[in-house]
Amino acid sequence: MSLQPLEVKDLVKKIMKNEEVFILDVRGEDDYESWKIEGKSVTTINIPLKEIKQEPGKAKEKLPDEGPIYVVCGKGISSQDGVEVLKEAGVSEITHVVDGMNGWSGHLEPVKISKLPGEGGALYQFVRLGKGCLSYIIESDGEAAIVDPNRMTHFYTDFVEEQGLKIKAVIDTHLHADHISGGREVAGQCGADYYFPENDDEGVEFEYTPLKDGSEIKVGAVPVKPFYSPGHTIGSTSLIVNDEFLLTGDILFVESIGRPDLAGKAEDWVEDLRETLYDRYKNLAGDLTVLPSHFGQMSELNEDGSVSDKLNSLYEKNKKLNVDDAGKFRHMVTDNLPEQPNSHEEIRKTNMGISHPDPDEKQSMETGPNNCSV
Repeated sequence: MSLQPLEVKDLVKKIMKNEEVFILDVRGEDDYESWKIEGKSVTTINIPLKEIKQEPGKAKEKLPDEGPIYVVCGKGISSQDGVEVLKEAGVSEITHVVDGMNGWSGHLEPVKISKLPGEGGALYQFVRLGKGCLSYIIESDGEAAIVDPNRMTHFYTDFVEEQGLKIKAVIDTHLHADHISGGREVAGQCGADYYFPENDDEGVEFEYTPLKDGSEIKVGAVPVKPFYSPGHTIGSTSLIVNDEFLLTGDILFVESIGRPDLAGKAEDWVEDLRETLYDRYKNLAGDLTVLPSHFGQMSELNEDGSVSDKLNSLYEKNKKLNVDDAGKFRHMVTDNLPEQPNSHEEIRKTNMGISHPDPDEKQSMETGPNNCSV
């Protein structure tokens, strides 16, 4: 019996469970090198479709003799051609990944982080493996808050509907420049309050409730306390959840730190970044569990597929938190900035409510890897 096409949701589950996966990517070499499916248990090779069609026998020699082979392309179309050519060449256990890299980029997988106070109280992390994005749902006593939601809002609304929850608050920790926020959309759909940092208001064209340092947002029995933490943007605001968890947005990651340049103000904001990381966070309890809004490497994932670590552990292990000299820190940050995210200026304008791309344009704008860290 031939293998059935592999849905992205099933591929994600395999990778998060550390099952062995073999990926044949038939896109062009440049596209593959800049962004591909990865994981601790993933083996991936690139043979462009043109080469497969020209020399299918040679392509077959590069593939394993046993085990399923999953073929991926950009949209899940040309990969089907590759499967057929290789089947004719004698490869049997082979199928394509439905929707290709577009599907890989757009899937969110919920992982339960912890129980929280109140009936049904829990904290969930939504892992977007294909883009390195992390978002959250806090639930308690029938209420829910969503933090840093991506544009695929149905993942959140379907989840809360299944759980029988009412969305009370939607929170963006900062003005995102690497992905399109679903915050305003899901808040409007559910009649929830939309919170946004006032200092990131550079002329946004929407109404919001200011996310204020020192205030408290109550989700059922769970207190959520905004904590001003500028540096990635001037308005970046972390969230302390139930005095146990520190949702750091794009300021602090498990293996790196946030970049201060996506609004073109690296020289201005690098000092804010240092103050947040080397002063403001250090005044917090070291046993807080850090939950960032992005990850850069698959190595940052825990065994259950989540991304987290204790704050005091990060101060020991994260090298970018241990540069004592302020001048050296400035150079480390400004001299080691990766390529900016795809379409970051258009994404910022979209998240400000200035631009209004259609769904296909939004998908295209987000194509490629996440580059939010130093």
